Amino acid sequence: MRHQGGHLQRLLRALRRQGGWLPAWMFAAGLLAVPALGLAAEGTTGGPVEYRDIPGIGSRNIVWVIAQLHLLLAGFVLGVPIFAWLCEIVGWKSGEKRYDKLAKEFTKLLTSSYATTALFGGILLFLLIGFYPKLMNYLTDIFFPSFIFYCILFLLETATLYLYWYGWDAMQDGGKKTFHIFLGFLLNLFAFFIMIVPNSWATFQASPVVIAEGTDIQRAWAATWNPTWWPVNIHRLIANVVLGGYICGAYAGIRYLAARNAEERDHYDWMGYVGNFIGVFGLLPLPFAGYWLMREIYQYNQQMGITLMGGFLSWLFILQAMLIGVLFLGSNYYFWLGITHRIPGSEGQYKKPIMTMLVILLLCLGVWMTPHSLVASLEEARKMGGTHHPLLGVFGVMSAKMTVANLMILVTFMSFIMYWRAGKQETATWAKVARSVMGAVLVLAGIAVIVLGVWGYFVPAIIRINYFSTSQVLIVLFVMLTITPLTALLLKSARTTTEMVWGRMPPRAGYALVLNAVMVILLMTLMGYARSSSRVHWHVYGVMRDSSQYAFSPALGYAAAFMALNTFLFCMLVAFIFWVATMGDKGKAAHGASKGELPHGVPAMAGGAPHHMDQRS
Repeated sequence: MRHQGGHLQRLLRALRRQGGWLPAWMFAAGLLAVPALGLAAEGTTGGPVEYRDIPGIGSRNIVWVIAQLHLLLAGFVLGVPIFAWLCEIVGWKSGEKRYDKLAKEFTKLLTSSYATTALFGGILLFLLIGFYPKLMNYLTDIFFPSFIFYCILFLLETATLYLYWYGWDAMQDGGKKTFHIFLGFLLNLFAFFIMIVPNSWATFQASPVVIAEGTDIQRAWAATWNPTWWPVNIHRLIANVVLGGYICGAYAGIRYLAARNAEERDHYDWMGYVGNFIGVFGLLPLPFAGYWLMREIYQYNQQMGITLMGGFLSWLFILQAMLIGVLFLGSNYYFWLGITHRIPGSEGQYKKPIMTMLVILLLCLGVWMTPHSLVASLEEARKMGGTHHPLLGVFGVMSAKMTVANLMILVTFMSFIMYWRAGKQETATWAKVARSVMGAVLVLAGIAVIVLGVWGYFVPAIIRINYFSTSQVLIVLFVMLTITPLTALLLKSARTTTEMVWGRMPPRAGYALVLNAVMVILLMTLMGYARSSSRVHWHVYGVMRDSSQYAFSPALGYAAAFMALNTFLFCMLVAFIFWVATMGDKGKAAHGASKGELPHGVPAMAGGAPHHMDQRS
């Protein structure tokens, strides 16, 4: 130590001779700050480093935030192309230019967020390599062939996105339009594979398989095809559609609130309707995909399933129920506002059905949020006779929660059907029979779901999980697959009695769209924490143990703070993306105004001036 101190003193004297005291003391302060601000390494002396940390901040906290932001951005980037491509196809087939305009506007959001997503992905990669070298070395040894495949996919998707966006106006006629739609298909295909390849790395950590000897590609494929890979793929695909739909709806809601003329209000009102529709379309099957994922987790390792659904992580599902309940209420509320404001004369006609559906949704939400065991004092537990409430305790088990979840899906589906049929009168000869069949299917399905839910209390858990819950899901899917085509056939020849009027929604409709987007983001951050924490103190469950100082599951309050932080940061990023995407529109409007052109939707008067300007003159 004295030898090293002598070297430091000689170095300081040399710096002082060269430039005085200030450079010398700045250099000394920098040396003293290195151990405080630098990376703290953990590992054997002279051996390979297993972990690195940043004192005071924590490596896990940094990775937590960056990884969550990257996943949310990636979900948006993967969900929006599906949305835009389907809108472009509808516009191409129907000849309505507004769908093509809508698809182009959403793709503009995609181009603004693509680079941001790649930036956070690169930051995440460097952080993982720096903070967890032992884990990344292990995963690289297994998945290296898929790393190469992922890089190729990323190059292909980037090239396709550039062709799709910059060739939009040039590929609008004849065969060029067909090729442009094909580019949209390729963009979604590459995006799908870009999603499922990293999913294999994450799901292998939660459900690793025995890797047989073989070539590098054979070993990588064996690790990729793990028990939870496809359930996570399907769940994330649907969740990305929901996220993309609701964020685009929030974008439309903000633009609607800031609209300066009638044309903008009409356009963004319609865009908000489409965004909410896509979000609800994905939200309805999303609980089924989540149920499939949880079932595969239980079958792979029952202890992991108990940790999620019966351990301390089970309280997260109470929060999940609240968020999903608010999401269902917000989506239905937007539909109900559309019925009563966009369709003249329908206020009194649909008041009773809307009130009935609201009561059912609130009752189902109350059951869904009821915990199985209560946090109670010793005196309260004695009065109740245990931690389970004598009356409400029956609502805390999965049999009740699966039942009310399916009922909420049915109510939301019928709310959409009611909105779809509003303002139209069926003229088909078989319309009365079709309405009777649809009503009977809905009533019988609701009764069957409730009967199976009550019956589930009196059968073994294996029968309830493998047969009753699955039957409830199939019944709800049967209702949607039956009523949707029947309604479409009825409305094909229906007579429109009241034209839908756009741009009449109250401001609270825009706020509802923004609320739905925030709820989806919170929900994804919450379930991301739950899925990662199910591994408890393992990097790779049962294979590689976490031996760092962070080998513990964060407390729920601590985790909730990070969920809120991640949601806030992502909303700020999305707001920035929205702002960047609208800069071009503002520039065009200002350029048109400088040339004496009128904004769209402003009527021209004599001399080319709008009426209010003419009055001032």
